Amino acid sequence: MANKTGSPKPWDFLEDYRGKAFTGTWPTVVEMFEISVGRFANNTCFTAFVPKKESFTYTEAQTYITGLANYLLTKGVIKGTKVAVTGKNSPEWAIAYLAILTAGAIVVPLDNTLSNKDMEKLMGFADVKYLLGDSERLESFDVENKLGIVEKISLEMNEAGIPFVLDCQVTKEQKREKAVADDTAAILFTSGTTGTPKGVMLSHQNLVADCYLAQGNMKIYPTDVFYAILPIHHAYTMMAVFIEALSVGASIVFGKKLVISQVLKELKEGEVTMFLAVPMLFNKMIAALMNGLKEKGIVVYGLIRFLMGVSGVLKKIFKVNVGKKMFGFLLKKLSLDKNRICISGGGPLPASTFKLFNELGIDFVQGYGLTESSPITHLNPTEAYIETSVGKVVPQTQVKIVNPDADGNGIIHIKGPMIMQGYYNHPEATAEVLEDGWLNTGDVGHQDAKGYLYLTGRAKNIIVTEGGKNVFPEEIEDHFQLFEEIDTICVCGYLIDAKTKSEGIRALIYPAEKFRDSMNKEHGDKAPEIIEKKMQEIVSQVNKELQAYKKIERVTVVDEPLEMTSTKKVKRFVVEQKYKD
Repeated sequence: MANKTGSPKPWDFLEDYRGKAFTGTWPTVVEMFEISVGRFANNTCFTAFVPKKESFTYTEAQTYITGLANYLLTKGVIKGTKVAVTGKNSPEWAIAYLAILTAGAIVVPLDNTLSNKDMEKLMGFADVKYLLGDSERLESFDVENKLGIVEKISLEMNEAGIPFVLDCQVTKEQKREKAVADDTAAILFTSGTTGTPKGVMLSHQNLVADCYLAQGNMKIYPTDVFYAILPIHHAYTMMAVFIEALSVGASIVFGKKLVISQVLKELKEGEVTMFLAVPMLFNKMIAALMNGLKEKGIVVYGLIRFLMGVSGVLKKIFKVNVGKKMFGFLLKKLSLDKNRICISGGGPLPASTFKLFNELGIDFVQGYGLTESSPITHLNPTEAYIETSVGKVVPQTQVKIVNPDADGNGIIHIKGPMIMQGYYNHPEATAEVLEDGWLNTGDVGHQDAKGYLYLTGRAKNIIVTEGGKNVFPEEIEDHFQLFEEIDTICVCGYLIDAKTKSEGIRALIYPAEKFRDSMNKEHGDKAPEIIEKKMQEIVSQVNKELQAYKKIERVTVVDEPLEMTSTKKVKRFVVEQKYKD
């Protein structure tokens, strides 16, 4: 791991701690955190503003983490015990996560939006007997759970007699067997799990290696403030916000609601410098800003767009960022005037959104990865970004494209120290995606000579047209992301010929609530007809931009939200089945 030659690497400092704080190639997550406490004891570690402001320095956080770990040990937790944590983003969630690992146990982060039945299924599969969660969840589990939970701890102050996480403190050091880097640290269940659950086993080494190697493409600092607004149980937030921040002594602001007004308020109040979100949120933010400019008239809008274009060229070609000062008044509207970097992940982002943010002077990039890869394998460097690429491969990571087509696009396989150990208690599923250390991502795309990855779509989502062409729905959906009249869209195939299995292309569209309300108010009973006509017009507009074989042939306007994952991606299979012809 040591860097004997060449430029310094962000992880070189670990050499000073090898043999003292840890042994082997990489420290465990716990050892990494302890190193940061030693380096940045008085830095702010965790902050939340809702329901009331609370803040913890690294030293204060460590005290609570150690006390809770000792408490868990007195309750029978030992090395390898699976302990679940679920709930809204909060400092208490983070303290619980680190305390579980400090006790030598395995953390099982669970989606707080799951029903009790689904959560019970996953906990039963993982043999979880300890649960830390929000009060409401724990109270309902009293009645519904059949798991024989040994201990329940609340992440919130409550009146139900359930012990509060910050009160579960044992100061006397308890005997424990520490985890080592190769031990499983976390089991993360993939979204949309059906049938036999797929719990991704990530080792301490997977997580810590991925954390530092990603910094090979992006420098972060102890002075940075990260914003955790996406669900922290998800691999993206857990790594790119939570673990990354801890590795450099940075601060984390926890947001609980994905509501634009609340997000903007917390970005401002927290003086956030690192804002990581999903494409949907960035699309909504930039669309609202652009629409606001249009309302000021064609002259003002045209002038600002011209200046943004100039700013973008200066930033991209000449590495001179004039946008931050020039458009500070616009960035303030998005609470991004203090922001250093925005990162988009968790789904495909339109190149137009990527470009607009950079033109405004924001270092805006996107990354790529899967839960099975901890998850970061590619990240655009801020100084050398490519709008159409999902990122440049991070150090110590290999990529190969299997069975490429005439355009060079094939199934993406990845190998590196961040690749999962396998699926928990599911050897068949593991064998399907892992071979000789190579992970079959199931994604289709290509990587250029400089290591930049370009995605086409998911292999399992391919629509095979009557002419034998392969169409990726994600490519078409990208064209709709900035239409404010549309909330969500799902492009899918419909069967034309059962014999040849050829498909036509269909769009399921859920109109934006604001647009729907406006039409209802203006047109009354005729609103549905007007709404449908507008959706058809938008589709016709997009079709003009598409190649003939990619054009949408059927449009279905739905009257209820499309079911989505916690990271705001449409549950494609569920939606397709629901609206199947």
